[in-house]
Amino acid sequence: MRVSVDSSGNGRPERVGFFTDTSVCIGCKACEVACKEWNMVPEDGMDFTSMSFDNTGRLSADTWRHVAFVEQREPLGFQDPGVGRPGPVDLGMPAFELPGASTGAEERGDFRWLMSSDVCKHCTSAACLDVCPTGALFRTEFDTVVVQEDICNGCGYCVPACPYGVIDRREGDGRAWKCTLCYDRLGEGLEPACAKACPTESIQFGNLDELRERAEKRVEDLREAGVSSARLYGEDPANGVDGAGAFFLLLDEPEVYGLPPDPVVTTRDLPSMWRHAGVAAASLLVGAVAMFAGRR
Repeated sequence: MRVSVDSSGNGRPERVGFFTDTSVCIGCKACEVACKEWNMVPEDGMDFTSMSFDNTGRLSADTWRHVAFVEQREPLGFQDPGVGRPGPVDLGMPAFELPGASTGAEERGDFRWLMSSDVCKHCTSAACLDVCPTGALFRTEFDTVVVQEDICNGCGYCVPACPYGVIDRREGDGRAWKCTLCYDRLGEGLEPACAKACPTESIQFGNLDELRERAEKRVEDLREAGVSSARLYGEDPANGVDGAGAFFLLLDEPEVYGLPPDPVVTTRDLPSMWRHAGVAAASLLVGAVAMFAGRR
C-alpha cells in the first residue's frame, strides 16, 4: 500500500476503493465466494428465486457482494465485452456451436445479460456513521467505513439511514454487518479478496483518483466503439453522498441494476431539523411561561 503525506507532514495511506466495470462482468460469482471465504460470512440460503440465475437477490448482512443478473431484449452488440480488450486465448478446448446458431436469425430473439457485482459504496458522507449511537461504525485510515461487530448493539438505526440499502442486521444475531473492503487485508498491503478473485478484472481496486481516471478512459473507449449507453455511477465527488468509495461503469440506467438514480445522504437535513425543533421548543416554552404569568 502506497503512502502519501498530508498537510501536517504525517504519512497516511491514500484513499482507496473499487471501480466495477460491469461491461466485462461474466457473472461467475467468484467475488461472492471469495468474500464469504475470507470474511467467514455465513451462507445465505442458496435459494433459487425463480426470477433469474441470481440466487442471493440483494446485499444483506450475509451477502456483502451481490452479483445481479438482468436479462434484456437488446442486441448483444451493445454489450460487447471485447471492446478495448485483448482477444480470446486458445486453450485447446474442443469447439462447439453456439446455442441457436444453426437456426435462422429471424427465429432468434436478441437479448443480452447485464451483470454487475454490487457492494457497499463506502460513502464520503456516510449516514450510517452519523446515526450510530455506540461508535460501532467508524471511518478507517483508508477512508472506508467499517462496522465493529463487538461494539454494535443491534439498534438498527444504520439500516434505514443507508441511501443504498446496503447495511443490514443478521437474523438471529441482531447486529449490523456489511462489506469492510477487507480492512484486515488492506493493513497488510493486500487487495480485497473480491478484486483478487475476479477473473476478468471487472472489480478493480486501488487509489480512488487513479480509478476515476481509468474509468473515464474506459467509458470513452466504449462510446467510441458504439456502446453509447456506457456511463459512470457514483464517481462524482459532488453527488448526493459527496462521492462514493465504490463506483460503477453501467450499460443502462441505475434503476435497471437496482441502484437508486440520485442517492442523497439521509442525514443531510438533520441540522435544519434540529434548528426547527429548537425554535418550536423555544416557542412552546415562551407560550407556557406567558400563560403561567397571565394566570398569576
